[in-house]
Amino acid sequence: MRVLLCGYYGEHNIGDDALLEVLLAQLPPGCTPVVTAYDPAALEVRGIATVQRRSLPRVLKALRSCSALVLGGGSLLQDSTSFLSLLYYAALITAARLEGKPVLLWAQGLGPLRRRRSRALVRALLPMVQGASWRDRGSAQLAARLGCAGLVAGDPVWALPAGQWQGRGGPIVVCFRSTAQLQGQQWRPYLDALSQLADQANREVIWLPLHREQDTGLLAHLRSQGLLPAALAARSREVTAERPSEVIAMAADAGLVVAMRLHGLILAAIAGAPCAALSYDPKVAAAADQLGCDCHGLEVTPPADLQQRWRMALDQPPPAATLAALRREAEQHRQLLARLQHQLPTLSSNS
Repeated sequence: MRVLLCGYYGEHNIGDDALLEVLLAQLPPGCTPVVTAYDPAALEVRGIATVQRRSLPRVLKALRSCSALVLGGGSLLQDSTSFLSLLYYAALITAARLEGKPVLLWAQGLGPLRRRRSRALVRALLPMVQGASWRDRGSAQLAARLGCAGLVAGDPVWALPAGQWQGRGGPIVVCFRSTAQLQGQQWRPYLDALSQLADQANREVIWLPLHREQDTGLLAHLRSQGLLPAALAARSREVTAERPSEVIAMAADAGLVVAMRLHGLILAAIAGAPCAALSYDPKVAAAADQLGCDCHGLEVTPPADLQQRWRMALDQPPPAATLAALRREAEQHRQLLARLQHQLPTLSSNS
């Protein structure tokens, strides 16, 4: 049975690659995936069949040869990207149901839905799907109000195989990204705190971009803008990773990972590494709260004791029991996909 998996895959974003790895691992036996991808070659080299995500006609053609549609991971039904993006997924869901094919929403976040027409469209779409799992309670509550209940099981990336932390005394790894909340001199307090911590603890600082286009070169950019303290510049280098497993391995050797990106934080925690978060988005703060690690929201003034807070987190891994609980919860998303194998006739006939 061929299943079309739709998401932000092949975008050179390790976080989305991690979502896809879990989704592929949780597909039941007998399901052959066809994955929407911006850069098909990035996935085809791994033997994964793809279709160009940004061509709706090609995706609709691929859907006709599949038995089911799975919208997998992330927040696809939202209008912060654009209303056209929401229309894209609406077209896929509608086409699948017109062809009598089941639609599952796997590990989805829902919203934001800032426009009245967006809320009306999603209210019409959600009753059309045959099953859903949500990655956070807020999305599940919104979905229930709009006509689609489902289980809540956290971010699915928690279900990736765990690493073994060996990083006591290791480098500080930063998963930073460009963001509108940090422009020019607004970077200074964070870079100064990082520099002081690295100097006092005598640690190397590794800059690890998770998104090839958005994050790569941030270290060089900050240096060129004169924002990087000289001491921090001397201790810093950028290292690239291609797969989630490489990020986990690097985090397993780190004394601390300071992450802005959600999946930078989760992958570091999976490695058992000490973590701290800088939250540019509520989803990062929510994950930090689940993990129980230090988190500062970029929407407010940085605290004067930021360096001390990071120092307290250095070489202090998260509780193993917390990580185990998050992993067990994330495994629940598998229950939704099991229905593809055992209940396909029932799913296809329901509306």
